[in-house]
Amino acid sequence: MAGTKTFTMLKPDAISKGYIGDILKQITGSGFKIVALKMTHMTTNDAKAFYEVHKERPFYGELVDYMTSGPVVSAILEKENAVDDFRTLIGATNPDEAAEGTIRKNYATSISENAIHGSDSDENATIESNFHFAGREQF
Repeated sequence: MAGTKTFTMLKPDAISKGYIGDILKQITGSGFKIVALKMTHMTTNDAKAFYEVHKERPFYGELVDYMTSGPVVSAILEKENAVDDFRTLIGATNPDEAAEGTIRKNYATSISENAIHGSDSDENATIESNFHFAGREQF
């Protein structure tokens, strides 16, 4: 059974370009309820830990540098079938391949500066939510 919560993070490029409000409006307009929200600046250790799954990939160092280059906005979202519906809403990692109207088609500029992260499974949604939000910050 699909879960009702997912995790997202608006990335430094989306923040620096002033897209926070527009992206959150698109998210809530698509039926998601924001149940936790905050802006932080990831440390190098935070980024390395969060993206540890990619540590053997050639882009890992660039990803860590990028994710620590400015603030991020993290959120826990709620909706039936949350992970799959959110992955559809954000679109393909490459904005050139993303469907029209998706967040990445609207706000991303490249594969590396793709505006937003979305959990890829219910299990990772829980792990990522717990990484960014203390228990008392989750509702």
